Amino acid sequence: MGFFQDALLRLNRVVLSYAGDADFMQAAVSAAANVIVADGDTDEEEIEAALVSMRANPILQKSYDTLALEKALFEALARAELRAGRLENAQHVAAIADRPLDHRQHVFLIAADVADKGGITESENKVLDELAQALGVDKAALLG
Repeated sequence: MGFFQDALLRLNRVVLSYAGDADFMQAAVSAAANVIVADGDTDEEEIEAALVSMRANPILQKSYDTLALEKALFEALARAELRAGRLENAQHVAAIADRPLDHRQHVFLIAADVADKGGITESENKVLDELAQALGVDKAALLG
């Protein structure tokens, strides 16, 4: 087997190993939900931004259809209505802190896309700070 074929085979194994990655999906929907509810208003544009951003992610795109992502997002939004639920969502995000940097950045950027709808409010900015800290990513560089 040639070098190129071997590289493709290894890449395919990596992608398949994350197919159906429930922890990654829960981190993404939980981060998005906490940002959506941050300003006290559940905005349809922010929900749509979250779904568009999640569908664009290669791990989520290959593993979950739109209906599954939407269902998980609405479950995370229901949790986020209460402080204990927002804490649970934050724990879902923190659960992927040991993942590769690009995965953590993807989750942060999904949340940032949500916050960016209509401009990032002070409360959304605070949630993004918390997410960046939990994920160990550079917020300023990612939003720059």
